[in-house]
Amino acid sequence: MGGLLGFSLVLLSWVLFSSCHCSVDGLSKVKGVNLGGWLVVEGWIKPSLFDGIPNGDMLDGTQVQLRSVVLNKYISVANGGGSNVTVDRDVASTWETFRLWRVSENEFQLRCLGGQFLSSDSEDGLILATAKEPLSSETFYIERNDGRVHIKPLNGGYVQATNDHLLISTYQFQPGWDNNLATFELVIVANNLHGDYQLANGYGYEKAKMVLEEHRRSFITAGDFDFLSQHGINTVRIPVGWWITQDPYPPSPFIGGSLAALDQAFSWAKYYGLKCIIDLHAAPGSQNGMEHSASRDGSVDWPSPEYITQTLEVIDFMSTRYGGHPSLLGIELLNEPSAATVPLDVLVSYYMRGYQIVRNHSSTAYVIFCQRIGNADPMELFQAAVGISNVVVDLHYYNLFDPNFASMTSTQNIDFIYKMRAPQLQYLKSSNGPLVFVGEWVNEWDVQNASQSEYQMFGRAQLDVYENASFGWSYWTLKNDRMHWDFEWNIQNKYLLFSGSSLLKTPGFLLLLALGWGTYTIIIPR
Repeated sequence: MGGLLGFSLVLLSWVLFSSCHCSVDGLSKVKGVNLGGWLVVEGWIKPSLFDGIPNGDMLDGTQVQLRSVVLNKYISVANGGGSNVTVDRDVASTWETFRLWRVSENEFQLRCLGGQFLSSDSEDGLILATAKEPLSSETFYIERNDGRVHIKPLNGGYVQATNDHLLISTYQFQPGWDNNLATFELVIVANNLHGDYQLANGYGYEKAKMVLEEHRRSFITAGDFDFLSQHGINTVRIPVGWWITQDPYPPSPFIGGSLAALDQAFSWAKYYGLKCIIDLHAAPGSQNGMEHSASRDGSVDWPSPEYITQTLEVIDFMSTRYGGHPSLLGIELLNEPSAATVPLDVLVSYYMRGYQIVRNHSSTAYVIFCQRIGNADPMELFQAAVGISNVVVDLHYYNLFDPNFASMTSTQNIDFIYKMRAPQLQYLKSSNGPLVFVGEWVNEWDVQNASQSEYQMFGRAQLDVYENASFGWSYWTLKNDRMHWDFEWNIQNKYLLFSGSSLLKTPGFLLLLALGWGTYTIIIPR
């Protein structure tokens, strides 16, 4: 009981302490929901978007390994690229793993670890790994039969292993599917990129256009804005991709139409009294290599002068178009840049320039800087002193994606919110720097077979603590096939008890929670 009482006192003191409020653009604070998976595709949010793609397990960025069925050796590129290709490895690792660039349903380019592509451009038929840019000689036709494949350049014979462990493209006959030197076993190591690039390039333009037009029309509607306005939400955070600036004809393979959808969202927001945060979720070149940044193959190429300049042009476009709109609350300059690949000085410089661009069009719009994901301290952006007025740092809090959470019980997860997240938010808030925004959080965890009451208490803990963020919070996400990520489902099924203000501030509720913690006996005040 001592630990129970201690936890209850921590909870009580935190609730009493967090009763202070501030105002954000006339709002008590941001109580928001993300419109994830709408204008930037994330396949895990709505997997059915990808159901009709032929060879759907071989999308852009799929990682594959190839083993000769005769030699029983893997195709390998020494040092990850820049030399000949051999078939001499017993065990596959990074040198033996290739990332697919999809050209058509059956045509692919194979990218090595070092960024070079397999090429048939040699006089003696040797397959090399030296091409920096893929052209026709780096494009291969792949025939499949269960787990076996034949590989053929667009011009020339089939690719085959040789008895001296080289890879050549001189096999002139149609190989069978028996054990022969031109037959390989295809091992799909990872197929975890399902974003805008994979969808559009997988379907091809005409079919992708049909799929995305229907998705944008039906996934988020005016009825959703009505639902949010009636359930205490005052803001929507809207992820967008860089190609929106070139609507209606963005560069291939992207599909136009997202700008018209964003315009519609602003109209709905105005009608239903909501504010909008435009969130640049996908930057040119990808800032984190993930599907939600529209990476083609998992590479992070954004921290280059060319891509940064292009990204600033996106910010200028958004600021020009929406800077004077009454429903604009803020512009988030970049979502989740990777700490492993985006240097802090490069990011801060970009944020400074982006801030000034927004200010050229609006003196009041909040300019939001997302912290780097990975091994990064949120204080780094507070210390950078980016911007003068109406600046916000965005933190993303998930009790997921980390081995430390995998073994936590429901009690330990809730304890973590109060004992770790709450002090960090208070420390950042007291730093006299930017406002603090919990821009993404979710009522989901790694606890198996959790009860409804456990989910309710986990949600209440987060609502109470994140309400202390000086700018506010935004739930990820409005709709999701995974029900506990779906805000509407959580509200309708009472897994997240939210009515526009934190329920934990009712003293009677606090006492009952403390006394009934062991059996999760709760009474919700009406």
